[in-house]
This record gives sequence, C-alpha cells and structure tokens, in this order.
Amino acid sequence: MGEFEARCATDGELAGLRASIREFLAADRAQFGWEPAVDSWLARWDAEFSARLADAGFVGLTIPAEYGGRAPQVGAGHLHRYVVTEELLAHGAPVAAHWFADRQFAPALLSYGTEEQRRTLLPRIAAGRLYAAIGMSEHGAGSDLAAVSTRATRVEGGWTLRGTKVWTSGAHLADLIVVLARTSPADPEHRHAGFSQFIVPTDSAGITMSPIVMMNGEHHFNEVTFDDAFVGDADVLGQVGDGWRQVTAELGFERSGPERMLSTATLLFGVIRALPADVDDGIAAAVGDLVARLISLRQLSVSVARTLTDGGDAATQAALVKDLGTLFEQDSVELVADLLDHVGPQDAEPLRALLAAARLHSPMFTLRGGTNEVLRGVVARGLGVR
Repeated sequence: MGEFEARCATDGELAGLRASIREFLAADRAQFGWEPAVDSWLARWDAEFSARLADAGFVGLTIPAEYGGRAPQVGAGHLHRYVVTEELLAHGAPVAAHWFADRQFAPALLSYGTEEQRRTLLPRIAAGRLYAAIGMSEHGAGSDLAAVSTRATRVEGGWTLRGTKVWTSGAHLADLIVVLARTSPADPEHRHAGFSQFIVPTDSAGITMSPIVMMNGEHHFNEVTFDDAFVGDADVLGQVGDGWRQVTAELGFERSGPERMLSTATLLFGVIRALPADVDDGIAAAVGDLVARLISLRQLSVSVARTLTDGGDAATQAALVKDLGTLFEQDSVELVADLLDHVGPQDAEPLRALLAAARLHSPMFTLRGGTNEVLRGVVARGLGVR
C-alpha cells in the first residue's frame, strides 16, 4: 500500500467499517427522523442516538475491550474511530452527547487515569452513556492556557476548586467536567508548571452554571463557577503538577480530527449534489477548488490518526490540521453561498437553512480548540523555528 492509499483510510477492514456506519446512519435516520445539521458535534445533543450508536458498536473504538470498548489494546482504534467520525459528520448526525467523552476524555483516562477511574468511567463512555465537558478556557485565558487562574487548594482528603471556566460546551447536560487548575503558585520563569487536572461531577456542591446563549437562542456553551467545590483525591486525573503535559496531549485529539474540516460538510456536499450537471466552467472550477482543498486537508488529518495509532506525538501535526482545516471551514461557507445561487428553488430551501446555521457558527471555527495565532506558535516551536 502506497503513502497516498494509506492516507485514504479505505483499505482493508476500514472499508467494511465505513459501509457499516453508512448503513446504520441511513436506517437510524429513517426510523427516528433526525435531520442533518451543520456543526452537529457541538449543536446536536441526542442522548438516545449516542446510546444507539454505541449499542451498534460505533463508540469506544479506542477503548480496549477490557474496559468495555472495541479496541484490542491501548493505542489501537484511532483510524477506526476516524472513519466513523468522518461518516457521522458527513451525515450531520446528532453526536454531541457522547462527543467529548469519547474524543478526548477516554484517551486521557487510558494515559493518565487510575485503574479505578478506568474501570468506573470507560465502560460508560464506550456505552455512549457518559457525558463529559472540558473545563480549560477562562476569561483572559482562552487559547493561552498558561494564564489559567482557577485554583485548587489542598484540604483534608482532597482539594477545593475556586475559579471560573467559560465555553464549557454541553456542561449543563454533562455528568462531569474535566477541570484544569493551578495547584502551586505561578512562576513567571516557568509558566507551564504547577497545573493539575480534576474530574468534577457537575452536581457537586459549590458549582454554579450560567448559560451562554447564541444569537439564535441555541444553548451549547456555559460559564461554570467553582466556589470552593470539593474534589476528592480519587478524582485527580493523572499526577498533581503534570496538568500542562496532559492537556497538551489531549489537545492533539481535540485539534486533529475531521470535525476541524467537516463541520460544514452537510452544507458543502448538499450544495454540490444539488448543482445542475451543465454548470459553467467558473462554477466547476470553484467546486474543484473546494474539493481539492478538502482532500488535501483530509490526507493531513488521516496522517495524524495514523501517527496516534503508532503511538507517536502528533501535537505539531494536529495544530497544523486545525489551523488549515478551520480556515477552510470558514472560507467554504461563503463560497458555498455563491454556489447556492445556481441550485434550483426546491433543493435550495433546506440548504439555505443549513447556510444560515453555518454563518452563525462560522466565527467560532478558528477560536475553539485554540486560536490560529496560538496554533501557529505551536507549529513554529514544533519545527524548531521559535
């Protein structure tokens, strides 16, 4: 198998897996009536869909069988999850409920969690029935996580958390939040030292959740305030003081997936399919440019999944994929809007609804998961030029 074929993720059993998830999605949509959405991994929370998806074997693909998952061993399944994720996003399926738990909390537990944490939490993730939110960003510490000021103070039997997290997607529906907090005084000479991570149940005393509502009334984000919320020692994730290294690794999973280029896939593919066959050369060229960019980005993204499968460090590659992918997503919205003018009125109506949603979400594409300016710094450091 050549390098190009390796990056297509259609070889061997991956092709069969792709066919299986397509069949599942077609049948599930026909039975339950969900409609494809833009940004479905953020905007479409459907706990029952997540459970059905898991029951069919399409969640927990990176979780070893001993913990209830489908991977034969730790470190396996990244390409399998990639294939499933591509199809879920391309179909605009309502995947938000299990998304963060399966995408990055499960790998974090496998890398840093205690055996008790793994045996308690991983089977629920693999079953699509554990909902997790990520508590990293703060006011004044969005992409610059070294500026996080939420503090964990040592007390008998555990820690108390004090501070505020923002943009905690789905926290109002989640079972727990994985919180990055400072556990030792800030050191200006070592900005990345002194952080730790905590697994915090959302029903803990001392937690206040305030919704951040979008202009169209959608509620995905939250501001979460911790007012001396207690976390027991058993709920520390990884080693105290090792939080920065842990979240850096987790961001590789967050930044590199196909959701960084396929958030608008339902709109993009829908418009291309609806275009008449006799479009002029200018429109054909615009479509060709969009598809060529998408194919190139997909090859980059698959290469990250293969690196993760091989146990390699993909932080620099992931930052590059996220930077280029989210720029493509933003560009594609208005490019597709121009193409939509050439679609017949019957096909155009549902696509215009997707376009409206894409325009609303578009400003977030290059912010969530780290701004492009920060990501370029990550890439520069990874290449040794900064």
